[in-house]
Amino acid sequence: MKILTIVISVIALALIVFNVTQLDFNAPFKGQNLVAVITIVASLCVILMMAILRISKRIEQKVKQNK
Repeated sequence: MKILTIVISVIALALIVFNVTQLDFNAPFKGQNLVAVITIVASLCVILMMAILRISKRIEQKVKQNK
């Protein structure tokens, strides 16, 4: 599970980097730029969710160890 969350996070980071290169900073919310902005925000959400999942799995392991 840990490797899967890391791989998904790396893919999301790659999507962020790719879409930042596609942005036109003069008009970031027009045309194709809007798609790039939405994809960047979605990728940031995925990274956040994967971090939460990793932390929750770590907490779950510690709770099982204490029983």
